[in-house]
Amino acid sequence: MINTSHVAQARTDSPLGGILLAATEHGLAGLWFDGQKHHPGPLSAPTDAAQRWIAQSLNELDAYWHRGSGTGGFSVPLDAQGSAFQRDVWRALGKIGCGCTLSYGALAGQVGRASAVRAVAAAVGRNPLSVIVPCHRVIGAGGALTGYAGGLDRKRALLRLEGVTV
Repeated sequence: MINTSHVAQARTDSPLGGILLAATEHGLAGLWFDGQKHHPGPLSAPTDAAQRWIAQSLNELDAYWHRGSGTGGFSVPLDAQGSAFQRDVWRALGKIGCGCTLSYGALAGQVGRASAVRAVAAAVGRNPLSVIVPCHRVIGAGGALTGYAGGLDRKRALLRLEGVTV
């Protein structure tokens, strides 16, 4: 899906592969790994790594890759596009601390939808802001590494970077 409200995009390399970033006037709207499920494909926005939200994201990502669990987190303004339910789930994801994990069931409870674990898991999978909105910190019941739109190898690597034993 091409979002016409994107004002800029940029590509960068990371320790886990290529990344596409997209921004609106209001904040970072997308961060997708190459080959990730729900990747938007080509965007119509101009390439501009100096755009304020993209530049800030690139700086914060650089700190994250180099410090992992020692980083203070991300402060770039976000402008994720999704349903109200998806945005509620994504906000809850943003509250999971670096180096911590949470089960899908516990996340469902936090968003007031304890009986809707599958719907919450689907919203987690549609998160358009990988790494920054930390969907990789959500695990299955009993600590199982399940589901990650960027692939389980990336999920393992992100959790290890943050000091989580997997």
